[in-house]
Amino acid sequence: MGKYRLSRKRKKFDLFRAESINFKNPLFKAIIMAVFNLTINRKNYKVDVDPQMPLLWVIRDFAGLTGTKYGCGIAQCGACTVHYGEDAVRSCSLPVSSVGDKAITTIEGLSEKGDHPLQLAWDETDVPQCGYCQAGQIMNAAALLKKNPHPSDEDIDEAMSGNICRCCTYKRIRKAIKRAAEKAGGRS
Repeated sequence: MGKYRLSRKRKKFDLFRAESINFKNPLFKAIIMAVFNLTINRKNYKVDVDPQMPLLWVIRDFAGLTGTKYGCGIAQCGACTVHYGEDAVRSCSLPVSSVGDKAITTIEGLSEKGDHPLQLAWDETDVPQCGYCQAGQIMNAAALLKKNPHPSDEDIDEAMSGNICRCCTYKRIRKAIKRAAEKAGGRS
């Protein structure tokens, strides 16, 4: 899991006498940190964080990748969707300690030049209005096309049902996914 240490910010504890620390005290849990080695967008990151910190905050605050958005914090809206290995997951509810050796891909890592078939189709179809949910929408759609290169409208609706768009661009999202599937020719 990682190497634990006491936070330097909490110097009130006697660091030389472990028996003076009450390990059942909830405050003690707040000062335990761990070092994690993560692969995000094919780049390695070493982070020293609370093991329960959601992956979303590691991605945004420690890796500096701000394309992944905070929407609800309870894995209900999909704005924070990233790829965890081959699967689309909600990073707001996935503790960093659960990541292990699987690679993480964010919207920034989907393609280096922003030329992924979905990104091009999104632009051609004028999908975004406010744009806030779009990174999560695209990441979820990319996972769908990887598993099902030629989805039906029903397949798209089912796969995308967990991603909320407050601007209600669902018809354009479906159209863009279909266009991306055609562009990719089954490769996404």
